[in-house]
Order: sequence, then structure tokens, then C-alpha cells
Amino acid sequence: MVQEEFNPPQGVAQTVGHELKRILAPNPSPMTFKGTNTYILGKSNLAIIDPGPDSDSHLASIEAALERGQRLTHVFVTHSHVDHSPLALRLAARHNASIYAYGPSGSGRSQVMKTLAEAGLKDSGEGIDHGFSPDMALSDGQVVETAEWKIAAYWTPGHLGNHMCFKAGETVFSGDLAMGWASSLISPPDGDLTDFMASCEKLRALDAKTLHAGHGAPIMDPKARLEWLLSHRKGREAEVLSALKKGASTVGKLAAEIYVDTPPALMGAASRNVLAHLVDLTERSIVSPVGALHHDGLFSLNAKAG
Repeated sequence: MVQEEFNPPQGVAQTVGHELKRILAPNPSPMTFKGTNTYILGKSNLAIIDPGPDSDSHLASIEAALERGQRLTHVFVTHSHVDHSPLALRLAARHNASIYAYGPSGSGRSQVMKTLAEAGLKDSGEGIDHGFSPDMALSDGQVVETAEWKIAAYWTPGHLGNHMCFKAGETVFSGDLAMGWASSLISPPDGDLTDFMASCEKLRALDAKTLHAGHGAPIMDPKARLEWLLSHRKGREAEVLSALKKGASTVGKLAAEIYVDTPPALMGAASRNVLAHLVDLTERSIVSPVGALHHDGLFSLNAKAG
């Protein structure tokens, strides 16, 4: 699903809801679509959701959107990839605001992903903002409110261990968990498919009317989109299992067999997605690593699963 019609101007604050504006950051790429969506919520005491990359021009665009009498008080970060969190520190310091998120980079990582990291698997994909650390670490379900707005924070790991979604009324800011333009990248050791599937179910239970994602246009039918995301992952799983029925294989060989139409520049991300499926299948005792769990190792289908 590609949202070709989504083409807002960079750096221009556009109204997308009641007391809600969106500014597109100047960082388009194959991983970020048209760029990162930064949201401004409120009337006088404002909250920023996902300030975006450390960009002078984006900082200027955010500040230009603040009207007379408005004050930036809260900065919420869905997760600490370099396209979402780095500007938080400068923005908060300039406006004496506080930064709210699940926790610093590395927090929320599952035990199996810690094992892969200890075995030498390095960060990949969209890049980690390793220095990120919020002023206020939010717990799952915690509510932050002012006289104007109320935001409930929900821990939704999967795309990244410290990923959160933020619910304001019937709107959810879904970060990179659920987007309309593409499926979310799950890149171990920070992306965990088992967590991702559970987080999609959790997001579906929030019964939002609209999802405002980190990239792309608003999602006006959240349940349908989440059902598609879950179905998409189950389809990829079926492809991995079908390939393994031919015999034990590696991540690279499986990715080449499954992602036949993927451009070479995106094959690294495709391989990480395959690894995410293999780890999830291992956790569910459907697949087993040949020897110790390792990203460069062999994986085989368990006899009972075959």
C-alpha cells in the first residue's frame, strides 16, 4: 500500500485535527517516505509529538508554527530512531520543556534480542539515537495531562524496544508501529517481531478512530490497517516456512529467495525482516537454530512443524 497522494510541503504547519497540526520534516528517504511527521497538539500550552531529526530548518519550522500566546511545554517521543528523537533535546532546552518517552535507547529490548546483540549483531536500519534519554520515563498506560489535553502512553515495542504510542481522545499517534505507506521495519537486535505482533493487537484494542503515524498520511480505518499488517507478517512467515521445508538455510539465502523483486539497496532491511521471523519462529518452537542462536547461522524447520 503506497500513499502516493500524500505530498505535503516540507516545513509548513498544516491543520490535521482539532487543535492539531502536522509539520513534515526535510528528511525524505526510502526508509522515511516523504519525511518524518512532527505533530503539535494544543491551544496555548503545546505538546510536540516526534520532534524529528536534528535539523536547523525543521527546528525553525516548528518554532515558526508557534503562535502568539502559545508555549511549548511537553515533548513526546514515540521512539529513539534518528529520524524521530534527536531534535528533542534542543527543542526542549530552548523552550524549557520536558521530554517524555518510554526510556533511553536500548530500554525495552527483549532478552532474545540482548542475546543476539551480545553475539555481535549490530544496529541496522534507520539508525539509533544512542544519546537519547527522556526527562520523564513513562510507564505503560501512564497519563500526562494539562488543562487543555490528555495523553495516555502505551508501550508498544516491536519496531524498537522503547517504542510508545500516544492516545489523545480518539486519536492515536502510532509512530512507526503502524503506518499507511508501508509495513514497519523489524530489524533485530532492536526490532522484535514477537513484540511487534503483540503491540499491533494492543493498538487495535485502543479502538482509535484515526492513527497519525510517524510517516505518511493519516490512517482513517485503523482496524483494517492493523489487520493488514498482521496478515502481511503471517504471509511472510508462511514464505519463510515454505523455504525451510527444502532444508536448513541462512538468513541471506532465505531473503534472496523470498524478496525476489526487492531493490539491492533494500536487501539489508529485507534480511533483517527474515531474521526477525526466524527468531520469532524459534521462540515459538517452530524453527530451531543449528547450534547457538546467531544471525549468521543456519536455521531448520522442527520436525513437528514440518
